[in-house]
This record gives sequence, C-alpha cells and structure tokens, in this order.
Amino acid sequence: MGSVGRNASPVVWTLVVPLKPLSRAKSRLSSAAGDALRPGLALAFAKDTVGAALAGRRVGGVTVVTDDPLAGRELAALGARILPDTPGRGLNAALAHGARTVREGRPRAPVAALNADLPALRTADLDQVLEAATGFPRAFLADAAGVGTTLLAAAPGSDLAPAFGGASRARHRASGAYEIELPGVESVRRDVDTGEDLRAALALGVGTHTARLCGTPRPPDPRATLPGAWRVPGGESVGGAD
Repeated sequence: MGSVGRNASPVVWTLVVPLKPLSRAKSRLSSAAGDALRPGLALAFAKDTVGAALAGRRVGGVTVVTDDPLAGRELAALGARILPDTPGRGLNAALAHGARTVREGRPRAPVAALNADLPALRTADLDQVLEAATGFPRAFLADAAGVGTTLLAAAPGSDLAPAFGGASRARHRASGAYEIELPGVESVRRDVDTGEDLRAALALGVGTHTARLCGTPRPPDPRATLPGAWRVPGGESVGGAD
C-alpha cells in the first residue's frame, strides 16, 4: 500500500486549505512581527502555500475555505476555488465543509486538508507526501514539532474526519489514519505560528510572497536576524529599527 501500481493512473488530489479572516490569523506572530504586519504575513504564507500546491503533479485543484474578501481575491487569482466558511464553527468544521463540498460534485474525489501556513512549501515535496498517502483510506503528516498535523488525506470512500489543533498528531493516529514518515519533506512539515517557526522557514527558503514581505530574496543564514522590528520569544528586538 501507499504507492501507485506501474499500470495504474496516478492519483490526483483536491486540497482543502482553511484560512481565518486575516485580521485574526497568526495571532501568535504578534510578539514577533507586530499586529500591523501579521495579516500581511498570513496572506503571504497562504499565497506561497497555494501557489506551490497548484503546481503539483498530484494536485488537481485547491479549494480555500475563507470568509476574508482580500484573501479570497488574491488566492482566486492564483487559481484556487474560494468557498465561504458557511459553518463558521472553527478549523475542523471548515475543513469538513470543504471536503464535503468538493465531493458534492465529485463523490469519488480523493481529498486532502493542507495547512495555509507553509511558506517554504516545495511542490516536489508535496507530491511525494501525496504519493505516499495513496492506497491508504486516511493518512497524515506530522508537523515539524512532531505534535500537530500539516496534511491529512482521505481516499475515495473515506471521510476526512479532521481533528486539527493542538496535539492533532496523536488524535489522527488514534483515529486510525496512517502516519506518513518520509525523510526530506521538511517544507511540508514547516508550518509557521511563531517567530522561531518563521526563522526556520526562512532558513529553508520561503516562497516569493513571504520573501518579499520579509525582505529576504533568498534563503538566509539561519543565524541571521529577521528584518524589521522582530521579536524573539524572550521579548528582545532583533534586526531592523526599533
């Protein structure tokens, strides 16, 4: 299991990407980036994530579940389908709504939930993860911290049954989902919630939208300070002007 047979057609997935209204997104980045920059970072992360995903050989489309009008316009321009968050009951309800809507038109569609905060996402890495998910009813990839989840896939005939948030790795494993354990796909694991997460993503090399906003046109030395009035978890400013 977990691979496509030699004579079988490759499985092509529809991704469901949830995105909060930008004014409320990435609240844990406030101490590092400030509230003025935080919504722009959330949008840049989402644009780099969606753009990389849409280029994938294993991706047939991306549905973004969001009520944010700016994010909707920007992500639709990249080629994503925009779906309002009709349930309005949080992350997992939004993901279930997105998967259900995808399958209303294509009942046998393989669907996968993907975090919107993967600014270092590499298309080839995502293709590898989706290929590894093929053949399992449900499969997931843990985040870089080994606590949460960045991707959850459901094959045709299987409910997505998302349980994101907090220690979701344990919940998805307990639910019977297969845990994908692939080396070399750090870009799919590297979600960004904190300043330290962003440092790690910058070290991997982020997409053009995040790089432009951070003033980082190429992967920096991981020891380098971040531009602007960034703050590390201890509270001290690093880099840029105070």
